[in-house]
Amino acid sequence: MTDSEIVEQTIAFVKETLLGAEGGHDWFHIQRVFKNTLFIAKDEKVDVLVVSLAALLHDISDAKFNDGDETIGPEMAESFLGELKVKKKTIGHVVKIIKNMSFKNSLQKKRGRKFRSKELEVVQDADRLDAMGAIGIARTFNYGGFKNREIYNPEIAPNLKMTKEEYKTGTAPSVNHFYEKLLLLKDKMNTETGKQLAEERHRYMMEYLKQFYREWDPL
Repeated sequence: MTDSEIVEQTIAFVKETLLGAEGGHDWFHIQRVFKNTLFIAKDEKVDVLVVSLAALLHDISDAKFNDGDETIGPEMAESFLGELKVKKKTIGHVVKIIKNMSFKNSLQKKRGRKFRSKELEVVQDADRLDAMGAIGIARTFNYGGFKNREIYNPEIAPNLKMTKEEYKTGTAPSVNHFYEKLLLLKDKMNTETGKQLAEERHRYMMEYLKQFYREWDPL
């Protein structure tokens, strides 16, 4: 099976698996991350098959929809790629990317050497870009509505020193998520392309918040 055939089979698998998923973590989210990944990868020396598969499978079973279980997604990805007879080295790399790319893992205290690769950096940037800008705002409020959270509550301050567990179990209003994650992403980008794209999306979110507060309390 050629690389392009593997990618096409993976696209079909992801589309079917995520049918009916929450709007911020559905096939269209995966598709955007996949496209961002390929765009960023053009300027980086990476294994294109690895970044393609990692982008397509990174949210195949998001832990937030599985009682916080972070093992299901990587296991599903590994099993599926094994069925396609993908090289073990490639599978191992893809699985490591999936295990290490999430924002919440950056909140935990580092113990020993953390897995890094240029491929991880590319896919991580692509995923973080989709949490920023107009799309990021839409996803934030979509998920907040999905979880029946308040849009904003001025009496509940953002938690700026959040641990990984607090992030996973948080129930704060959606606007707090801007300060607890979205506005932090610009300074966490890895690649030059990612950094450049993040700047515009960051500015857009800042302008959005200014307008939001003006409308919330115009006096």
